[in-house]
Amino acid sequence: MQRFCYVMMLHYYLFHKPYQVLSQFSPEGDKLTLQAYCKVAKDVYPVGRLDYDSEGLLLLTNDTTLNYKLLHPTQQHERTYWVQVDGAITDAAIAELCNGVVIQVNGKAYRTQKAIVQRLEDTMHISPRNPPIRFRKDIPTSWIAITLTEGKNRQVRKMTAAVGFPTLRLIRYSMELLTLDGLEPGAIKMISQKTLFKKLGL
Repeated sequence: MQRFCYVMMLHYYLFHKPYQVLSQFSPEGDKLTLQAYCKVAKDVYPVGRLDYDSEGLLLLTNDTTLNYKLLHPTQQHERTYWVQVDGAITDAAIAELCNGVVIQVNGKAYRTQKAIVQRLEDTMHISPRNPPIRFRKDIPTSWIAITLTEGKNRQVRKMTAAVGFPTLRLIRYSMELLTLDGLEPGAIKMISQKTLFKKLGL
């Protein structure tokens, strides 16, 4: 009797999730989902998620092993976020963020792990948001980069609020050496397993 061995083809994609898009393919009310941007096989899904009101780098794949490799608490992969905050952020606030701040996680006080935080240059290219944030000429804003190795629910927003500078806009710029460079909002590109794993340090 002849036997056939089915070999699953693994696919990997990088997607720049725009503002107000759900990190899922299944419909939910009238909200936009990945289905509007990503024409991929039905077995492809996002690894991790970005909130509806957050933007940036999202990894899509049908490789089920990546969930553990990237999301389990023991796997401390660096993720860098570009964050626009309300007000001219101070050195003291940046130092607090670096050393860890107390936020609420599941109704309990939690001190975040140490982070890498730095100001971003005004000349950096950051794609405009649609719709843009509300402009107030009398209140400045600041851009900072925060690099974390943990991912509590809405952690970055809670952290900046804890030091007195609420988040206005949040973009995940990178995961380890994978970045948004060359990828405009709503764009998707395929990446090889070899390149992906190398850039993620897997």
